[in-house]
Amino acid sequence: MEYAQAKHRIEELKAILWENSRKYYVDNAPTMSDYEYDQLMHELESLESQYPEFATPDSPTRRVGSDLEEDRAGEGGFVKRLHKYPMLSLGNTYSIKEVEEFADRAAKSIKSAFTYCCELKFDGTAICLTYRNGVLVQALTRGDGVRGDDVTENARRISNIPHKLKGTGWPEEFEIRGEILMPYESFDRLNHERELQEEPLFANPRNAASGSLKLQDPEEVGRRGLFCTLYHIPAGQVDFPTHDDALKAAAGWGLPVSEHRTLCTDIDGIEAFIGHWDTARKDLPYATDGIVIKINEMAIQRQLGFTAKSPRWAVAYKFKAEQACTPILSIDYQVGRTGAVTPVANLEPVLLSGTMVKRATLVNEDQMRALDLHDGDWVYVEKGGEIIPKITAVEPSKRQPGAKEPIFPTLCPDCGTHLVKPEGEARWFCPNTSGCPTQIKGRILHFLSRKAMNILSGEATVEQLYKLDMVHSPADLYSLTEAQLLLMEGWKERSARRFLQSLRDSRKVPFERVLFAIGIRYVGETTARDIARHFGDINAIRSATREELLAVPDVGEVIADSVLSYFQSEANLLEIARLQNAGLQFSTAPQAQKMSDLLEGKTIVISGNFSISREDMKALIEAHGGKNGSSVSAKTTYLLAGSKPGPEKVRKAGELGVEIIDEARLYEIIGLPSPQEGMRDNQQDLEPTLF
Repeated sequence: MEYAQAKHRIEELKAILWENSRKYYVDNAPTMSDYEYDQLMHELESLESQYPEFATPDSPTRRVGSDLEEDRAGEGGFVKRLHKYPMLSLGNTYSIKEVEEFADRAAKSIKSAFTYCCELKFDGTAICLTYRNGVLVQALTRGDGVRGDDVTENARRISNIPHKLKGTGWPEEFEIRGEILMPYESFDRLNHERELQEEPLFANPRNAASGSLKLQDPEEVGRRGLFCTLYHIPAGQVDFPTHDDALKAAAGWGLPVSEHRTLCTDIDGIEAFIGHWDTARKDLPYATDGIVIKINEMAIQRQLGFTAKSPRWAVAYKFKAEQACTPILSIDYQVGRTGAVTPVANLEPVLLSGTMVKRATLVNEDQMRALDLHDGDWVYVEKGGEIIPKITAVEPSKRQPGAKEPIFPTLCPDCGTHLVKPEGEARWFCPNTSGCPTQIKGRILHFLSRKAMNILSGEATVEQLYKLDMVHSPADLYSLTEAQLLLMEGWKERSARRFLQSLRDSRKVPFERVLFAIGIRYVGETTARDIARHFGDINAIRSATREELLAVPDVGEVIADSVLSYFQSEANLLEIARLQNAGLQFSTAPQAQKMSDLLEGKTIVISGNFSISREDMKALIEAHGGKNGSSVSAKTTYLLAGSKPGPEKVRKAGELGVEIIDEARLYEIIGLPSPQEGMRDNQQDLEPTLF
């Protein structure tokens, strides 16, 4: 791969991985299988190894995915709290050979006798429980690895999480980590109820568990049938020689520790455990997706230590996705809101991962050619992670004589415009952004969505508004009247007024969500937030150079070029002007200044993202007499950690004993009301741990 191509591909991979991480952890609506995501992550790791000059601290290879819903802070969302020990992720593999290499490295580097503890890898959502004097006092989600959402009240409604420990011997205060799971039976019941209520169905039990844990009503959480399984106590909190001993003690205290684990002395034992559970897991009442292999001895774990993102003393082997073979009946070509044309195969229905699969994506034309697909072929379908099915291979022995290759359309299947394939893209696009009905309706739906403007509407309403020639762009929504809405079939005064009220409420939606709502390609929710906070208003973004855009955390060349292209369009600029005239927020709220010397003599290093831009945060520190430091050193007073802080800065602060504070604590120090009341925690040194 040429130098320029490698740089472009690295930036593209970073954008894809961060966006899909958001869909997985926060939206609970993944569109990419675990296997596909992991393969892209491995490709990025390989490219960064070959071209280290392009490896940055904010790369997804060096950061844990985040489940924090930053947009909901102060709007009924969950309080964010610091983890006492960062919750890191695991390195994973789908290859037995790589597990053997892990065992070989361990055998060569460890000079004393040791064992492996092999456990099931549960497919749920991570949880961290804190007990003080034997009583549950806090439950945090993984969050971004440094901060998590406080879901304590919800955790108390999960039936097998004890409010009070039994027995004796537990520490005065300790954390224990594990997963919140939704059994298949509860999942089926929940989706049946949602179907009856005409609500969107959850894609799989993991998404259902994650979504349920984040409900605002604890009583409803208790009705969802969740349960917890625990598998790790961070080192330093309990004094046990092995990981297995710690889990046995936790079980004795009444904690729900998984019994499905075994100790092994060599690779043969590990492979036997993997082989057994690759089949036996299908009889479990809940989802598992692999095996975790850990060095059992705690002293050796401490000796081996961690990388920036994961421990060196553990690895996860992930099971291959379930597969079925079925014939293709026909192929549809669907147009998305960005104009991308995606081929989708209509299949002879087949049971896969507990659901009947009738359709599966073929991704793009190149993938169809790589599969050597012909009309009527029998194909292998996978549902890795039990999400959107994907065709992975063709069974040539079942091909009918004379079968022809399907012809990818040259015209848009919706508006008839000639398709284009931009340089560097794998997909064909319809360039008729202002006239293609599917693109127009897709952009409006995106604009209305809960994560964007949160306007009370859906696909049926958009279809009606478009057919009646009332709405052709998001700005048109703000010109609608009650009289117009009452002309639509099924609309009454109450529904019309509720819709118009939600439009009025959307004028209060903060700038970062408005920026996400306007639908710039590759700019997902997290990236929109970062850009909005960095520049402060839409005019600054519009006039930003490529270099200035690249200075925003997590913004690479692909995203920067997409933003530049968006603001070069006169149609887009006109739409923004109309939305501004409608009263939408296109700038961040100004930061109040209150001069004092409360930070006099203190050096503060900031890392991550905050409720205001990083520049405004630095100005706030200086306005109260503080000094902004660029890197953590022995002279640093505080590391101010926002969301997604740099793991190296966190690690350095822990090594030097530098106090780590969050935004709420800073506001407390300078005597201002916190923008995210209740985020305050006891500050303590951070020691990395596994989960």
